[in-house]
Amino acid sequence: MFTRYFIAICLLTGFALSPVSGAASEMLAKADTRMPEAAPFQTNALSIDKVLVRKSERRLYLMDDGEVVKSYRISLGDNPTGHKLYEGDERTPEGDYTLDWRNAGSDFYKSIHISYPSERDRELAHAWGLNPGGSIMIHGLPNEAADMAFAYRGLDWTDGCIAVTNEEMDEIWQLVANGTPIRIVP
Repeated sequence: MFTRYFIAICLLTGFALSPVSGAASEMLAKADTRMPEAAPFQTNALSIDKVLVRKSERRLYLMDDGEVVKSYRISLGDNPTGHKLYEGDERTPEGDYTLDWRNAGSDFYKSIHISYPSERDRELAHAWGLNPGGSIMIHGLPNEAADMAFAYRGLDWTDGCIAVTNEEMDEIWQLVANGTPIRIVP
């Protein structure tokens, strides 16, 4: 409504927006109006070369040359004690693995896959006549969590994965490359 009144007043008073004057257009012609190129995105120059998970502490550590550079509170499987033995035991595996691929369209915000099961994990499960399972991930909250996100904090609620908040998952997603080793200890 204000815009209509402003235009009407301009037309009635004879005020019109005129082209830029000669001197001003000369100055604009000389000015470099190009936007500077944006610097490439950097992740605070952190070089994460290993991820360490201490299940008993409920902590995930991002490491650089043996030093902890970031730490996160985690949630584990409903049955967190001990090494994952078979699909459905709701345990988080223990051992040395690799973060080998990621899923931006995950059911749990974003997820990064842990290379479980190893050959040894398969052998152990098959010796018991069981399936070792798979799809063990570091991930955020369930996509449908919405206003209930606070309720997941501090609980072991996954089926064997390692969960963090969505904000933390964004940070881990940016800092940790595919191929990064992960060690999960009791």
